[in-house]
Amino acid sequence: MPAPDVAALLAQLERSEPDIAEPARVAVEWLAGGEALETISQLDVCEFLWYTLPIKVPGDQTTIARALGELLRLGGMDRYAALCDSPSTARILRTYAREGEEAGAAAYQAALEATGVLPPDIPELSWSSIMGPEEMGAHVACAAALELAIVSRETVDREELTRRWLTASRTELGGDCWLHRVHGERLNRWVLGRGTARRELAQPFEVRLHAPVPAPAEPSLEPVRWLLGLARGGLRLTERLNLARAVAVDAADRFGWDTTAGRAVRAEADVAPLGALKEIAVEELKALRRSGRRLVLTPTGRALLDDPERLWEAVTPALLTPAPGEHDFEVSIRECALMLLVDNGSLPYAELGDRVARVVNGEGWRTAAGGQVTAVDLAGPLGELRRRLDALGLRESSSWDAPWRLTSPGRSAALAALRAQALRPRQYAGLG
Repeated sequence: MPAPDVAALLAQLERSEPDIAEPARVAVEWLAGGEALETISQLDVCEFLWYTLPIKVPGDQTTIARALGELLRLGGMDRYAALCDSPSTARILRTYAREGEEAGAAAYQAALEATGVLPPDIPELSWSSIMGPEEMGAHVACAAALELAIVSRETVDREELTRRWLTASRTELGGDCWLHRVHGERLNRWVLGRGTARRELAQPFEVRLHAPVPAPAEPSLEPVRWLLGLARGGLRLTERLNLARAVAVDAADRFGWDTTAGRAVRAEADVAPLGALKEIAVEELKALRRSGRRLVLTPTGRALLDDPERLWEAVTPALLTPAPGEHDFEVSIRECALMLLVDNGSLPYAELGDRVARVVNGEGWRTAAGGQVTAVDLAGPLGELRRRLDALGLRESSSWDAPWRLTSPGRSAALAALRAQALRPRQYAGLG
């Protein structure tokens, strides 16, 4: 059956229902953008009706939706036409009109999720809200595959179908898969960055970060294993919910961690890397949780402790995860520092700070007062990076005045963290 011709359908609608011919033309131009109707999907129709129409299209929205439905019915696209005058569409349009854009967008997202055609996040890929061409192509292809499976009345495991669609070699991609295309697009965007100095620093990493960074064969992340191991039977906390003094003393001795102001260890707070280690295990890995006055190992923590590769994949991104109160500026500083440390051997703190400052100033970052970034502005983010590197046992010396030098596993961990950062999804402000 030939694809419906939009111009012919509009002419037919003009003869049968002239009052809605113009609203139908407006709707189909927004929906199809000049392409043939056979190219649209259920996802396209839902996004037009539940987001584009109430946000961007002027006019009587109910009339425009009804007009589009009539046009689609004339074209034999009854399933899509039914969406135009469905209770869901009417409810969502009312929500926008009565409660505002935020409430309407929430209703749209809930209804879109309920259709089953929205590709879910999978461990290999979390979708961006700001997509490049490759990611948009992958998203559209996965949505079409989900829609086809649903229409065919197949039992659909959305996550498994999405994973299969993303990872299968595809002829139309020259034997490549969509997942590689999306990763390559994100990595290229990250390398280009902002500013000449940042691009020159990141450029050599594009090839190195193309594939996952494997866990090193030699022992690594020993502090994490030690802490999770202690928690197998429950780890008692003090009245202030800190780790006991004996644990802090053992940690400082075992891993050669400096203490605050060089004084004797009296509490967890005297061993900065230990506090960072606990934060990573509890807040970021969800490997430990508090039960009364004890830290206990979660099922996730038990699985990580028993699987070195899985532990590596979970822990290494923590080097660049924003700490409470941190934003892109602080993370950019830590990114630059890790790139410099991977290939530059030993760097004194002052030299590292100078080189990082040149890069972030070149990116266009400025202080709150509008001035150039200085060593003072770098102290917090670099101090946080040092805490995390030392907490994970990735610096050769944790002494505060020692030059910064990564261990061999530390260099691999830095690359793994940079790759995770480069491949993260892009989100609008407020969406994470």
